[in-house]
Amino acid sequence: MSARAAPPEPPLLIACALRIERAALSGAGRAADGGGTVLRTGMGPRAADRAVARALGRPGMERAAVLATGFCAGLVPGMNPGDLVLAEETRDPRGAVGCTGTALLAEALARAAPGRTVHTGALTGSDHVVRGQERAQLRATGAIAVDMESAATLWTAAGAGRPVAAVRVIVDAPEHELVRIGTVRGGISAFRVLRAVLPAFHDWHRSLLLPRR
Repeated sequence: MSARAAPPEPPLLIACALRIERAALSGAGRAADGGGTVLRTGMGPRAADRAVARALGRPGMERAAVLATGFCAGLVPGMNPGDLVLAEETRDPRGAVGCTGTALLAEALARAAPGRTVHTGALTGSDHVVRGQERAQLRATGAIAVDMESAATLWTAAGAGRPVAAVRVIVDAPEHELVRIGTVRGGISAFRVLRAVLPAFHDWHRSLLLPRR
């Protein structure tokens, strides 16, 4: 009588919104090593909701871990393009979603991008690009950064005890506001950092599979 086969390990879904973000993640060279799937959701919270729900409804994705990533706007003075934001929680009008394994993910990010500052705190969602005084208003709520898809991605994914996380790379900040990604030094720096940290996402995923003591 043969032994029963072990169930397959839960996969990793890495969600981003923009073509340039997917290009950074797909061109990282080690993408295939971690066995994760990079999903381009499209821009905005509604697109993220729909795309992530479809992806998680496919066979084999019932227990998938989900990590939202890409670029973001920093809210705190002193932040710089290329800094990393590691969410402890994401927020949108529906509420907050706590992130999984942030301490382990912080260590993995430090290994993958030595010398880069990692800011840890609340990542808030918006349905539009945030500029000027609106940044200060969001900072007053306790958030340290804002983007349009992470909160929606994690809200959709967090059911049934699914592990979730969000890591964003700052592309503009209060003292470094950009007009277009990729045309100035800040956008290029953020692209390179996003490409560099993909192995950290796989390290985080592998850590979730280890038995807890």
